[in-house]
Amino acid sequence: MQTRQLADLTWEEVRDLAPLSTTVAILPVGAVEAHGPHLPLGTDTIIAEAMARAGAERLETAGHRVLVLPTLAYAPAPFAAAFAGTLSIDAATVTGLVLDLARELGRHGVGALAVANAHLDPAHLDALAAGAASALDEHLLPVIFPDLSRKPWALRLTDEFRTGACHAGRFEGSVVMAVRPDLVRETIRAGLPPNPQSLSVAIREGRRTFAEAGGPRAYFGWPADASAEEGRAIIAVLGEILAEAVLEALAPGDTD
Repeated sequence: MQTRQLADLTWEEVRDLAPLSTTVAILPVGAVEAHGPHLPLGTDTIIAEAMARAGAERLETAGHRVLVLPTLAYAPAPFAAAFAGTLSIDAATVTGLVLDLARELGRHGVGALAVANAHLDPAHLDALAAGAASALDEHLLPVIFPDLSRKPWALRLTDEFRTGACHAGRFEGSVVMAVRPDLVRETIRAGLPPNPQSLSVAIREGRRTFAEAGGPRAYFGWPADASAEEGRAIIAVLGEILAEAVLEALAPGDTD
């Protein structure tokens, strides 16, 4: 079954999908922010869309109909705000958008909204969590948001990811190489030295920008070690995480 992109359908085609109660809408969420001198500003969006596609395939195999929503490509990005090209929006905008989408999808009878998020700035993660919590408070459809920065999901990802030194490094670079190799500045990437400074440690210590965290060129980790093969493996795991989070949330007996 080919995954349906909501924006590609006509209104009559959506009408004819009824009933939509077994349908899961997936919202890919990325950002426009600096990802080193070698990866595009839209890196997180590329990763989120790959996660959404892989998750959709697994959910469809499990018997769910899936609609992939147009990608949310803007996000709070205060850590990268000082770098040219980064577009950081207010956190309340993201929270409000998630809540509004939950209201609208519920109005159409959609069963659940899953967020395939690849942007890990703490302000953004808080905004998504607030949107999901507000939807719950309003008794809307389930908003399912597997936060990759937290257990159990983080433990499923790569060694580099778990160190916290994973912005525009091997983890993210590998996914972009697998999906959009044409956007990787390969000569620059291959020559970049490792930057093992952990963003997660820096966040706990109160650092608020990439520069303060030890990333003056907006990258952390081991970008020269990235590969398309590893990227494909990462995408598969991201898809599994998204599908498992949805199936767990929608399992019989989980009605809260």
